[in-house]
Amino acid sequence: MRWSKFIEKECVNMDTGEKLGTFHRSDLVIDPKTGEIKNIVLPLGNSIFRRKTTELSLSWSSIQKVGPELIIIQQHTYLMES
Repeated sequence: MRWSKFIEKECVNMDTGEKLGTFHRSDLVIDPKTGEIKNIVLPLGNSIFRRKTTELSLSWSSIQKVGPELIIIQQHTYLMES
């Protein structure tokens, strides 16, 4: 699947049922040795300059299902301040 199609989908946490948003402004954390995607960093909230926004880091392995409109994850997520 191309990243351009992936970012259009809504992300939902299977444990809580919470909508986490889309991946339009997300960043990928890639292992430089293997080239594998380790995490997706999803900013929460709106900031024009992306200053002082809370970020949610999702493990790539937490993705359970990618459907036509939704991405379902299962993970106890943690927040990071930036």
